[in-house]
Amino acid sequence: MTKPAELYACLYATEFPAQAMLRLRPTLREKPCVVMEGVPPLQKVCSLNSKAHTMGVARSMTKVEIDTFASLAVLQRSQTEERAAKITMLECAGSFSPRVEDRSNDNAFLCVIDIAGTEKLLGSPAILGKTLLEKVRALGISACVAIASNFHAAICLARGMSHRNQVVVIPIAEESLALASLPLEVLDLSEEHAETFSLWGIRTLGMLAALPEKALIARMEQEGKRLRQLASGDLPHLFLPTEPIFTLEESMELDTPVELLDSLLFVIGILLEQLIARATARVLALASVTITLSLEGNTSHTRTVRPALPTNERLLWIKLLRLDLEAHPPPAAILALTLMAEPGSTSKVQLGLFSPQLPEPIRLDVTLARIRAIVGENCAGRAVLKDTHQPDGFRMEPFKVFSGPTSEIAPSRSRVAIRQIRPPELLAVTTQGNQPKTFFFRDRHYTVEHAHGPWLTGGDWWNSTLWSLEQWDLVARTQDGMLLCCCLMRNLSHNSWQMAALYD
Repeated sequence: MTKPAELYACLYATEFPAQAMLRLRPTLREKPCVVMEGVPPLQKVCSLNSKAHTMGVARSMTKVEIDTFASLAVLQRSQTEERAAKITMLECAGSFSPRVEDRSNDNAFLCVIDIAGTEKLLGSPAILGKTLLEKVRALGISACVAIASNFHAAICLARGMSHRNQVVVIPIAEESLALASLPLEVLDLSEEHAETFSLWGIRTLGMLAALPEKALIARMEQEGKRLRQLASGDLPHLFLPTEPIFTLEESMELDTPVELLDSLLFVIGILLEQLIARATARVLALASVTITLSLEGNTSHTRTVRPALPTNERLLWIKLLRLDLEAHPPPAAILALTLMAEPGSTSKVQLGLFSPQLPEPIRLDVTLARIRAIVGENCAGRAVLKDTHQPDGFRMEPFKVFSGPTSEIAPSRSRVAIRQIRPPELLAVTTQGNQPKTFFFRDRHYTVEHAHGPWLTGGDWWNSTLWSLEQWDLVARTQDGMLLCCCLMRNLSHNSWQMAALYD
């Protein structure tokens, strides 16, 4: 039985704390930038970009040393942004294969993708590596890709690559030759083993692989054998795939408190780009966006925007969030923000050849948002009757567009239209036998010809509110023959009559 062929792609991004923060700050990508960690005044540099490295900045420099450099952007390390960037990178890698193993450390992102058998679907290893690198670059991350038939050989080669945005493919059975010139630092040696190899004069993986196996085991036991197999590129590995939970969430901690809405919307636009890119990669759309603002005073402000249909239109989301935040502004300055989106299926509309073009749902969403900003949050939508006999008992619900098949509705018979009078008009009514006989309405005297009722309505038994209303449907006529069909309400508590509605 032949062993199935193995092929692995290692995605490696150095200085990940700095790249995770610059991913959401495109204006700082072309400037020298460092990331500090620790409590002031004991802060030290934990990560930096290439432009800062060119200036002579190094890790573990203190804040006092950093202040000697001019035009250097200083950021505070954010574990939240690093975690979000890591999830985004793992999702990107998972779009090429469901088998992804995470091997990241505190300062670098590293994952290995099992791409065996993907040639017919994704192309040759070189083409797959270039496509993967392009998707990672679109996320604002600089990385490199190493492809080999051995798991550890791909990792060592990726760590030893000096240039970012590069793809290297090791031919099968040539792992040892490709790794020979790499330094021993790519193996993550312990201090004891690094000192031992330094005393022996071993500096590269090729020199380590050339050592006699038995003599090395005699001096370092089984760890020596493992290190020699790593240097040769033939150490076996049991693949442990990672299964991250798909969540559309992006966070950003602001450098200074923000009070202006325009400045906040600029940051929101950057976070929306990342959410839309991640949703598009999975053929999804954003169904709703929840923005959580962390404010001064250890408080928060949360708002949710949900359009009629899921969409990936960035400008639409910015307009809706602007209108919502203008109507419900945060009460204090903003220190950080988090955008969480609910995924939904992309909307599909198929029209007939001669069917008229339907209005765009985007315009409806923006129009409704503007109406809500003027009339109030609960005053725009569609009216839905409550399960009650209370007059004018209804509630407002947001408009919904149903994507499922529409059921055929049988044609209904014609009904009498009613025009509600708001507020009801007081009347002077004379009764005979506890029934309305005559009344005055809008300077006319009416005589009742037909009276239907009364129908009594009262408050809910679980509610203390008392309605105590008596409804009458009347057909009345004036002396000159003008007919009036109306609905009268009698308040039993106050013994007063009101004109509630007119029938057409």
